Amino acid sequence: MGPLSPTRTMRLWGPRSLGVALGVFMTIGFALQLWGGPFQRRLPGLQFRQSLAPSQGSGSAVSSCLPRQRLVFLKTHKSGSSSVLNLLHRYGDRHGLRFALPARYQFGYPRLFQASRVKGYHPEGGGAKPLFHILCHHMRFNLKEVLRVMPSDSFFFSIVRDPAALARSAFSYYKSTSSAFRKAPSLAAFLANPRAFYRPGARGDHYARNLLWFDFGLPFPPERSSSLLQWSLAWLDSVFDLVLVAEYFDESLVLLADALCWGLDDVVGFMHNAQAGVTAEDRQLTARARAWNHLDWALYAHFNHSLWARINQYGQSRLESAVAELRARREALAKHCLEGGEALDPKYITDRRFRPFQFGSGKVLGYVLRNGLSAADQEECERLATPELQYKDKLDAKQFPPTVSLPLKTPRILSP
Repeated sequence: MGPLSPTRTMRLWGPRSLGVALGVFMTIGFALQLWGGPFQRRLPGLQFRQSLAPSQGSGSAVSSCLPRQRLVFLKTHKSGSSSVLNLLHRYGDRHGLRFALPARYQFGYPRLFQASRVKGYHPEGGGAKPLFHILCHHMRFNLKEVLRVMPSDSFFFSIVRDPAALARSAFSYYKSTSSAFRKAPSLAAFLANPRAFYRPGARGDHYARNLLWFDFGLPFPPERSSSLLQWSLAWLDSVFDLVLVAEYFDESLVLLADALCWGLDDVVGFMHNAQAGVTAEDRQLTARARAWNHLDWALYAHFNHSLWARINQYGQSRLESAVAELRARREALAKHCLEGGEALDPKYITDRRFRPFQFGSGKVLGYVLRNGLSAADQEECERLATPELQYKDKLDAKQFPPTVSLPLKTPRILSP
């Protein structure tokens, strides 16, 4: 065909194409400004965290490694992350680790994470960096600021969920928060014509489209721009040592225990923040949810693929055995700890320590402990059943005990 003539080149780069290209360059520029130095990891001479390879071979890693105790967990919304948070709370609580805690329950979400929002954090110049072991509460990820709080050799991980299942849960939970969801009579009606309800930047509407992408702190690429999308996925691979998949939760927990050099007892637990009445929908709704949340679908497909690559490396038969053991231990704990051996409707939970926060239209299930537990079993069962907000308050009180102001001592005057 030969080289392009100047005229053909100008037609190829018409006003629309130039506008798209300008949008790509502006988005990339914003990404570089946002991510800065930490957007570099495996290229020589650039500032990157060093990734941790999964354990090799079929033998147990626990006997030949040291447990990881510097952890960064990006707690994504409506993805099973509350159950992961509980195991981190329990592990840190049991081992006396120090959490990087928010003043309330989130780190200024939906704004990007800032180190200044960590309770007890003091910038450089005010002494050595505080010793934090675990950063795990809701935030919009901002690596540059995270690295001001946590060492770069921390283990970074997160969790993703199929956008169709996430959309069903988010619509139920955030219907009163998202203006787009609030205006739609049903999720099916919303997905049939989402642009009739959704307005970019409207209050709470980040919950209504590509919520995972938003939580990961990624800039939104222009429409039909695959280059920045692929670049973003490569960057996430360079930052996160492991990304769990909610649809393969138990398999993910086994891989997490292996990567952290923890035992199965460290990752076994109960489901938290599960909603009653959120059921599967038809194929058309699933397809529409994935198309509307196309960036989340790209994230999910990418990390689902990487999870199964890791499973193949771990060994399929070895994994199946570990998953069976994990589930058996969970079932035994549920029978031993819980009234009825399962999660219950919140109306049956009278102890406020175990009643999960109720928000949205769906009921959030919780747990009631059996009577007659020994003191040691009572303590461990309480850890397993405590919802995330109450557990955060417990850790907060442990790390920042309230101070009691005593009256000034006055000299005693002896009577003559």
